[in-house]
Amino acid sequence: MVDDKEKNMKCLTFFLMLPETVKNRSKKGSKKANSSGGGSSGSGGGSSGSGSKLPPVCYEIITLKTKKKKKMAADIFPRKKPASSSSTTVQQHHQHNLCNNNLIPAPNWQGLYPTIRERNAVMFNNDLMADVHFVVGPPGGTQRLPGHKYVLAVGSSVFHAMFYGELAEDKDEIRIPDVEPAAFLAMLKYIYCDEIDLAADTVLATLYAAKKYIVPHLARACVNFLETSLSAKNACVLLSQSCLFEEPDLTQRCWEVIDAQAELALKSEGFCDIDFQTLESILRRETLNAKEIVVFEAALNWAEVECQRQDLALSIENKRKVLGKALYLIRIPTMALDDFANGAAQSGVLTLNETNDIFLWYTASKKPELQFVSKARKGLVPQRCHRFQSCAYRSNQWRYRGRCDSIQFAVDKRVFIAGFGLYGSSCGSAEYSAKIELKRQGVVLGQNLSKYFSDGSSNTFPVWFEYPVQIEPDTFYTASVVLDGNELSYFGQEGMTEVQCGKVTVQFQCSSDSTNGTGVQGGQIPELIFYA
Repeated sequence: MVDDKEKNMKCLTFFLMLPETVKNRSKKGSKKANSSGGGSSGSGGGSSGSGSKLPPVCYEIITLKTKKKKKMAADIFPRKKPASSSSTTVQQHHQHNLCNNNLIPAPNWQGLYPTIRERNAVMFNNDLMADVHFVVGPPGGTQRLPGHKYVLAVGSSVFHAMFYGELAEDKDEIRIPDVEPAAFLAMLKYIYCDEIDLAADTVLATLYAAKKYIVPHLARACVNFLETSLSAKNACVLLSQSCLFEEPDLTQRCWEVIDAQAELALKSEGFCDIDFQTLESILRRETLNAKEIVVFEAALNWAEVECQRQDLALSIENKRKVLGKALYLIRIPTMALDDFANGAAQSGVLTLNETNDIFLWYTASKKPELQFVSKARKGLVPQRCHRFQSCAYRSNQWRYRGRCDSIQFAVDKRVFIAGFGLYGSSCGSAEYSAKIELKRQGVVLGQNLSKYFSDGSSNTFPVWFEYPVQIEPDTFYTASVVLDGNELSYFGQEGMTEVQCGKVTVQFQCSSDSTNGTGVQGGQIPELIFYA
């Protein structure tokens, strides 16, 4: 009895013993208990001190009322900074559970975590109280993961139908061969812990899992991750996947990158990994900003990898076979004659008749009919952001002796900087050597060394990067140029700190790299040339 009393004293939940008719008999019942029970508080019903029988009793859990505002568990037990805090313990538990699903919590582990979210997170990838197991992954690469039906059903309508729907099957083990274990674990972590943990090498597989089990917030997070990591190197692969997952916003972002940085995208390894349908859609693209010889070479590279995928010998015949009708989507007649003669004509992919007809297309007044598209692609029209309201020249400036002209800028939408517009000579025609450079936080993103000829007018003259450079919004970039020329040049004045160019807003600020006088109010680099 003493042990029972000590256990009861430790319990923080209060019980009130009441007769069946609570309102009418509460006082009477309490008097009987006092007169008959005496000090036998540990007797369980107060009947040990008297032989009389009390009426049946029921027990109710009473919530103590207070005038103070209710507090949640997290308010009562705030998180602490030391390593022994519950948040650190939960993180350690998560890391442990990612690798080991047989972790047994310490006795009374519930008391270590102040919130239901943290207590729920302990169950992530934990065999404790698991009532279902998943065998995830393809044969030979499976992983057995524990689950808790209630938690899963709360997080996914698919799991709810699977476990509690009309057609629910009572299985202790469920096989999922089409989802990668790492992706399934990432989805479970979101459902159990309300945490999104994405990695570049598993985000596509996680998106597939989130789509399959209808976990929309996780799917949206995957798409956002892909959009922020989108580049020319992975744009073609992501285009293929975005169409598969029916994500139109991601598809549009992919096309923006592929159009503007087409040559980089076509030369990337990812291009060779796309499916045939995506290949056709890229080759059909009217706004593809690339030379046609680059398109042709990229198609041959894809065909070579496709032969390997189909276990075909790497022959010219098989390359043409896997390309099929997509070959005619390459606009070979629009190539420069040198590119055709030294490239496509000698590739062996074209038949002799096709080669002869295309040569006649270049040279003959009466052109033969071709199966190839003979109209050049439109490509993209570059936009120019002009930051000065006027220009001028003086006898003692703007002079160039290897010093740097530089300006910083930021945009509110993703754009692709193709080059700069520069001022030319104010003393008649002259030639300048220009080294242009684009940096972000000191890291060089693009540079090029070229020459341009100035006709003596106050016009601007374009100088291009080898490939357009992708610029992310709300981040300042540094545009620089080092000019070499003997003649003085025009320079801009009445500069603007903010310029609206179409749908893009560009902000300018002075750069510490500028050693030749260029700033916001005046100087060189009057134009940014970009695709949007």
